Amino acid sequence: MTGYLTTHVLDTARGCPAEGIRIELFRFDGTERTHLKTLTTNDDGRTDEQILPANEFALGEYELVFHAGAYLDASGTPPESPRFLDVIPLRFGMSEAAHYHVPLLLSPFGYSTYRGS
Repeated sequence: MTGYLTTHVLDTARGCPAEGIRIELFRFDGTERTHLKTLTTNDDGRTDEQILPANEFALGEYELVFHAGAYLDASGTPPESPRFLDVIPLRFGMSEAAHYHVPLLLSPFGYSTYRGS
């Protein structure tokens, strides 16, 4: 099997996909952090393309950075300064050539993630 990376962002407070969240992907090589790409979630809370398709896939340590604050502001969540959740970094490792699905379940005051399928 060839490896690749996807995500899905769900707004658990509103019960719907989170559209318009900017997501950055970084790769780590020791302490060096390299930006690979930036994508935005569509109306289904997914990116229009795989975050890391098979032809770009490599084992290693990665980070997805979800810019949730702008989404929460746009979705009508009452403003606060500073916002409790703004930028959410998720660092994870990919140790086999497989499908890695890293979803984000988001609300204004909490989030969770897991290795999905």
